[in-house]
Amino acid sequence: MEIASPRTARPLVSARTAAVWAVLRRELERHAGRELTVVDVGGGTGGFAVPLAEAGHTVTVVDASPDALAALTRRAADAGVADRVRAVQGDGDALAGLVEPGQADLVLCHAVLEVVDDPAGTVAAIAGALRPGGAASVLVASRAAAILGRAINGHLRSAGTLATDPDGRAGARDTLRRRYDATSATELLGGAGLEIEQTHGVRVLADLLPAAVVEEDPQALLDLELELSSRPPFRDIASQLHLFARKPDRP
Repeated sequence: MEIASPRTARPLVSARTAAVWAVLRRELERHAGRELTVVDVGGGTGGFAVPLAEAGHTVTVVDASPDALAALTRRAADAGVADRVRAVQGDGDALAGLVEPGQADLVLCHAVLEVVDDPAGTVAAIAGALRPGGAASVLVASRAAAILGRAINGHLRSAGTLATDPDGRAGARDTLRRRYDATSATELLGGAGLEIEQTHGVRVLADLLPAAVVEEDPQALLDLELELSSRPPFRDIASQLHLFARKPDRP
């Protein structure tokens, strides 16, 4: 989703996704002039898939929700890229049986590893889907941000549970199965043979600021999000962590 500066009306990348798009654009520029094969695991209605298709790439979206995939299909058709977007219904856990192995140049896995039954198996399937030298964009929920958010809102017992629970959960009613920090996420991806190239925080400030502050100068927020996204400790208190990893092209 794009926002616009109230001063110039110029369309801007949302501060909520700016750090991710900055990394993805660099990868696309690395392959300038080449059509990439992209797999978007849990890609839903196509917030990333459709812009990638508009940039000339072929995208397969794997998602468990038929409603989301129907919306994706409509969105791709409206954008004139229906021929470059394929919708496949299925769970991230079953990825290995849904896409061709060793063919993807880029795999996106955003907000998936915190909800699947088997995150290690999903990451192994991502690595299997990538060609040698291919890259993975992985976005996970941050434990530190969840602790901080609950504490700020006065839910101290919940924050304490998050801090001590092995999976970073706030209790049985928590909608997420697990949360990560940079170390645990790096270890998860590394266990599948992926090599981390970059780690950024996503939504460092966007979820903490009042709406009026965001609306007053969205460009300033976007600039600050990008500036802080790679700087610890700001990176580590972001709502999500974005890891960009590559499958080695050596045997």
